[in-house]
Amino acid sequence: MIRDAEVLDEGFVPNDLQHRDAELTHLESTLRPFADGAPGQSIIITGPTGAGKTVTSKYVTGQLTDAVPNIQTVHLNCWRSHTQFRAFYSILDELGLATDIHRGSTPHDELISRLEAYDGDPVVVILDEADQLDSTDIFYDLHSLPKFAQLIVANERDQLFGRLNSRLQSRLQSSEHVPMSRYTPEELVSILEVRVRWGFEEETVSPDVIERIADAAAGDARVALGMLRRAANYAIREGHDEITFDVLEAAMPDAREQIRQRNVDALNDHQRTVFDIIRAYGPLSPQDIYEHYEAKMSDPNQLRTVKSYLSKLTEYRLIEAEGSTRDRTYRAVQSQ
Repeated sequence: MIRDAEVLDEGFVPNDLQHRDAELTHLESTLRPFADGAPGQSIIITGPTGAGKTVTSKYVTGQLTDAVPNIQTVHLNCWRSHTQFRAFYSILDELGLATDIHRGSTPHDELISRLEAYDGDPVVVILDEADQLDSTDIFYDLHSLPKFAQLIVANERDQLFGRLNSRLQSRLQSSEHVPMSRYTPEELVSILEVRVRWGFEEETVSPDVIERIADAAAGDARVALGMLRRAANYAIREGHDEITFDVLEAAMPDAREQIRQRNVDALNDHQRTVFDIIRAYGPLSPQDIYEHYEAKMSDPNQLRTVKSYLSKLTEYRLIEAEGSTRDRTYRAVQSQ
């Protein structure tokens, strides 16, 4: 049934990126001067989960490095590298400059000094899920280095700027901003059709099934691809030679739970604590959540940071908000 499993992965970057022409043009025109020798700059890419921010960033940098071979790209997953040290170490490691760095003893300033001293090919750093970083100082450090351009990928610009100090806000205020919206059901259908054409044997996924997946995914390409993969695995396991409506409906709860668990597993310790509090005691107001959180953590962050966690958990559909802004409460989304 499956011809090429890689095509069905959410991280796969296609040769032809659909429905992001305006965003690609904006990014390409902004990065072109850097490729031609101008100092690096910061570009902010925002949008909801599953809107194609990561694949668009990888696609445009891939096109750039194909056209200008001396440009390097570093993709930093800020879910995993969420501390300043890990972020800088990952960048240096990608550039081959971290061989003698010791994670337990090398001073943070030494990592910055190495980046400042870097005199190789220009580097585009994709800070993916940048709102997961414990500190936003890395934006300032990279912004000040002419050999580096940064693509800051996050869910919401206002939320991201709310974490910045006044110095950094003024630096990034004039940065190019590339907003991305959720895909329409029709756009998701065409994206899935291409993945099905390349990833499956012929006549194993009907157009009606593709439309049902696109409708259920609610504009989120990650969810759509997750449902498609899970339905294929279910069909193979049960001995079916195609994905029927019955197969899809049987696989959907498992697909949703898998996506949910993946998001839970990716949370850092502070976010996981907030999520566990809401799951155990919700619905709770932000202040009540913070009081529980502050009592549980030996190194609690500020209320403002915890509110950003609430936005992130809501974006990933792990919790949901109820009520107006003034009397808002949060509760865990029940597994389906």
